[in-house]
Amino acid sequence: MPVIVIGADTTEGAAIVERLYSPVREVRVFVTDESTGLSLKERGCKVAIGDVSDESHVEAASTRCFSAVLIAKAASDDRLRSFADDPDQVLRGWANAVSNSNVRRVIWVTDGGSPDVSVPEVARVDPTDPDLADKVYELDEAATII
Repeated sequence: MPVIVIGADTTEGAAIVERLYSPVREVRVFVTDESTGLSLKERGCKVAIGDVSDESHVEAASTRCFSAVLIAKAASDDRLRSFADDPDQVLRGWANAVSNSNVRRVIWVTDGGSPDVSVPEVARVDPTDPDLADKVYELDEAATII
């Protein structure tokens, strides 16, 4: 089942993509950095390059994905975000985007709160967890996380 990683061009996102990637699995990534996008595309990922605060672009990239991994750091790091005034607005946009694209499972990677998201299954993983990538992988692969 397809998975998308929003913020795959963060340190945490790169580790998660590395763990999730399989030649028989569709892994999508949403990045701002074009060179990272090119590298991930060459590896076999489907890549969306754009502004992480562009809710409609995130929604389109997430369409028909089973899982979405949302890296909160990408909402507050030093990248340009033209469609939101603050990190909370970016996170709310992601929540709306994945809800509207019919994602079933959301895995937030955050050390703080996250907005409510209207999907059947939601989990949170601390980005400082030394087993972050493995925990995200296990949540993504689980039959259910309810």
